Amino acid sequence: MSDERLTLFAQLLLPIPVPTTFTYRVPFVLNDRIRIGQRAIVQFGATKIMSGLIFGITQEVPSFKTVKYIIDLLDDEPLVNDMQLRFWDWVKTYYMCHLGEVMQAALPSALKLSSESTIALSPDYELDSMPLSDNEYLIVEALQIQSKIAISAVSKIIGYRKVMPIVKTMIEKGIVVMEEELNEKYRPKYERFVRLAGQYRDESKVRELMDALTKRAFKQLQVLLAFFSMGGDSDHDIMAKDLLKKADAASSILKPMSEKGIFEVYEKKVSRLIDYPVQTDVGSIVLTEAQQKAFDDIQKGFGASKPVLLYGVTSSGKTEIYIKLIQEALNAGRQVLYLLPEIALTEQIINRLKKYFGDRIGVYHSRYGDNERVEVWQQVRDFAHSKSQRRQIIIGSRSAIFLPYSDIGLIIVDEEHDSSFKQVDPAPRYNARDAAVVLASQHNARIVFGSATPSYESYYNASQGRYALVEISERYGGIEMPEIILSDMRVEKRRKTTQADFGSTLIETVKTALEQKKQAILFQNRRGFSPRIECEDCHYVPQCINCDVSLIYHKQQNVLRCHYCGYTASLPTECPQCHSTNIKMHGFGTEKIEEDLQLLLPDARVARLDLDTTRSRNEYQSILERFQDRETDILVGTQMVTKGLDFDSVKVVGILNADNMLSFPDFRAHERSFQLMSQVAGRSGRKGERGKVVIQTYEPAHPVLQDVLRNNYKGLYEKQMAIRRQFSYPPYYRLVLIRLKHKDYEKLNPAAAALAGMLRPIFHRDLLGPEYPVVSRVRNQYIKQILIKFRRDQSAKYFKELINDQIQLFLHDAQYKSVTVQIDVDPI
Repeated sequence: MSDERLTLFAQLLLPIPVPTTFTYRVPFVLNDRIRIGQRAIVQFGATKIMSGLIFGITQEVPSFKTVKYIIDLLDDEPLVNDMQLRFWDWVKTYYMCHLGEVMQAALPSALKLSSESTIALSPDYELDSMPLSDNEYLIVEALQIQSKIAISAVSKIIGYRKVMPIVKTMIEKGIVVMEEELNEKYRPKYERFVRLAGQYRDESKVRELMDALTKRAFKQLQVLLAFFSMGGDSDHDIMAKDLLKKADAASSILKPMSEKGIFEVYEKKVSRLIDYPVQTDVGSIVLTEAQQKAFDDIQKGFGASKPVLLYGVTSSGKTEIYIKLIQEALNAGRQVLYLLPEIALTEQIINRLKKYFGDRIGVYHSRYGDNERVEVWQQVRDFAHSKSQRRQIIIGSRSAIFLPYSDIGLIIVDEEHDSSFKQVDPAPRYNARDAAVVLASQHNARIVFGSATPSYESYYNASQGRYALVEISERYGGIEMPEIILSDMRVEKRRKTTQADFGSTLIETVKTALEQKKQAILFQNRRGFSPRIECEDCHYVPQCINCDVSLIYHKQQNVLRCHYCGYTASLPTECPQCHSTNIKMHGFGTEKIEEDLQLLLPDARVARLDLDTTRSRNEYQSILERFQDRETDILVGTQMVTKGLDFDSVKVVGILNADNMLSFPDFRAHERSFQLMSQVAGRSGRKGERGKVVIQTYEPAHPVLQDVLRNNYKGLYEKQMAIRRQFSYPPYYRLVLIRLKHKDYEKLNPAAAALAGMLRPIFHRDLLGPEYPVVSRVRNQYIKQILIKFRRDQSAKYFKELINDQIQLFLHDAQYKSVTVQIDVDPI
């Protein structure tokens, strides 16, 4: 905007779940600076200070009388671009959420400013002018030492959690005033740098300086020589800490050298991101005949302007094909997005890709530091005008889809079948795999979905011609698919050949592998030590006080823990109901498997990969690196071990309990069971000799297990699709799940019935519920669900509008205002 006299109004997105933007007036002094996509500081309500995103700028005067002014702008340049805002708008519409919720999901937490309430002594308050209670006295005393105190600190001073009644009373008495302070979370990193003073551009002066230092300050001469050896001069600076390390000198030496006019010492903003050196040229990759055919077929799919589904068996060499495709996009000067479902898998892919692409790689996921994520965001945004090659390739989990791309040329969705691509809570409940198709369309980009066990939705799209289907049916190097053995645990139990939870087949197979200096992976999709503690006399089972689930025993911490809300309780020594001491543990998790292995195979080095052992990014990495370097013999894990990990020496994979997955009450249970078992089986025998997979089951004749045995993906797909067509499930029908929550089930039940009654005349038999889910209470909130179906060829937009209209009518009813309503489009 160029005319400072124009009266401008800005529509702001605020990080709150409401369907509208908020209008603020732009001060004249900001007219020249304001842009769509910048962050602005505004007052919200009577006292709250918030940061919002400028979504629109207009001269149209709003209809309401008073409009607050924008306080200030936080950015010189827009934080997000127009293309990104269009993508956000699609996410909002398709997933039936609010733009503020999309913004919350999209922005790194360090870019979301929050205000904190503080109190200070009122300017009109006079000490000792009125009697004070004990708590008031403590607060006043603290404010005499410190001018401002956060509300959160007040609770520590007086020892109470609920402090607002006391603070409110003190405000009414005129003792204190409340203020709001905005906290900036992102802090750029600065380092000290050193360069030679300008007068020493003359070589003769440098010689004079060195002669003088030789006589009077030999240590300073050593620092100067180290500076020159590192390539420093008047135009090329050196990081101070690197210089001091090279010269083996203390930091205090730089001050006298600066005072003498030898060095100029100053701070400079630096990146926290790691730069990798390029080690190998992409041209060194020679594709096999099967890979080359797949690569050519992918190009044909791109030529037809279709998304491509790359269906390749485990260890078929899909990554080498991806690398070739990435190089093509880079040669065209465009950006690349590589989506992965699991953070652990991200680290392995980085290690493979960094050899070829170096500092072109940027990493973006939730376990990356807040400040690092902001710097990745900024470099992706700056590509639009700088065309810098740094961070041109983004490798990340589902949240990476929201980065401010300006010119994506290629999107790769690896392990596209994985449910981790779906966000469950909070809104927006998006699926990054599906949203990537829209993002690719907006950028006119190519998109590849890769999997050894494609999701039925993607395979159906390929069979219908919406996607191009490319298949690789053989492993890289002609290695055979692993031998799969179904271990009948009924027979093992009858013959009494089990040890702990291991059948003799699995134990002997693992022993043989270890004798051959090979490794093993054991999969159990349940963490903890024991999933259920039960009194054998009265059958009492310890329950979570907040959720309708039993507590799981974790032996390392010696506690019972709820995996939904985190509630913990101590392990009972006797039954609290009948006082019996006959308490037994039932079932087994990864922690118990790890302990049993150490007893059964004392010489084996065992590690565990689950949520309990990988709380930080470094723990993930160190466990995988130790296994990769063969410092660990057996890796025990949950789903994390199934997702595309590539280890050369794994000979055996064991699945300890296949039946749990098969019996889960979900229409996708068989699809997911096949995917999980096939994926974890694919970790064995990837290099060299053929691997073995032992699946322990009480139902070896189960049809899904027989399909896993024969690697019969297409046969199971056809059977499952017939069932889904008959009962109206995806991919033939779309689903919208409405979840209602309330702390009082007596209020929830009539509310759920009322909403279902409003929607049933529209959807008739295609509305199921309301029903309680498997876990009917979580975090003291009772839950009821309504499932709505409509045909894929019907207008999704039309039906979503109808659903939204009825929900708004429902929420306007005073008796239902306290009920939380959540919408999940395409639930999984």
